[in-house]
Amino acid sequence: MRKKQEQPDFNQVLRHAVDWAMGAGKLQREKFRSSHLQMETKSNISDVVTEVDKACEAYIIGKISDYYPTHSILGEETGQHQQDSDWEWVVDPLDGTNNYSQGLPIFCVSIGVRFKHETVVGVVYVPIFDELFSAVRGQGASWNGRFIHVSRKTNMNECVLGTGFPYDKGTNPINNLDNLNAILPGIRGIRRMGSAAYDLCCVACGLLDGYWELDLKPWDACAGELIVLEAGGVVKPFRNDRHVSIVAGNKSIVDQIYRKLNKNI
Repeated sequence: MRKKQEQPDFNQVLRHAVDWAMGAGKLQREKFRSSHLQMETKSNISDVVTEVDKACEAYIIGKISDYYPTHSILGEETGQHQQDSDWEWVVDPLDGTNNYSQGLPIFCVSIGVRFKHETVVGVVYVPIFDELFSAVRGQGASWNGRFIHVSRKTNMNECVLGTGFPYDKGTNPINNLDNLNAILPGIRGIRRMGSAAYDLCCVACGLLDGYWELDLKPWDACAGELIVLEAGGVVKPFRNDRHVSIVAGNKSIVDQIYRKLNKNI
């Protein structure tokens, strides 16, 4: 067994997070578009989990527990592991499960690491495209090893933005449709990728000019938020009644989106 490390530096944590995200991505590729994929629903018919979500989370948690046994872990599928640690790993083992279950290629592994409640490492790996986004606090963000920066556009009518919709969109009136109606007419286009972590990475490298979404969970956004910030962007909350609700992009575009949103802060 490898030597346990109680106080690793951030770059060592990054290397491990990258290795484990890519390991989980390999599991995802092996089962992608399988005709025998096992799937269940969670909170409602739109909220699904597959055997691959569970296998990837077990793999990542096993690695963290082996190398960093005193660290806390928050996983989408299994909740909180370990308590009272300065370190917390926030893991979405397969972000974009609906896409994955449909055979659509936009899905990813997201691993964020917090130290004393501040996110210090973020890794998002998109296995079908073999794209790796990563950041360490204070060191910038990269996409397959190249430093990245958010879009520099300032005119909303030139922008392509991303968004998404909550699982309870059919029963909760706070479902983002009002925001979409307010924003869509004044922009070049809208994209709904189906993976918040990937959306945030697209903002970080300028593929999207901005993004907003409500009712995310910590594992959806932890890594991606840091990657946007380290790419020179802004991440701003806009509601306090729908879990994690954020706007991301450069400051000018974030301010313009924010003014159009239905806010409760």
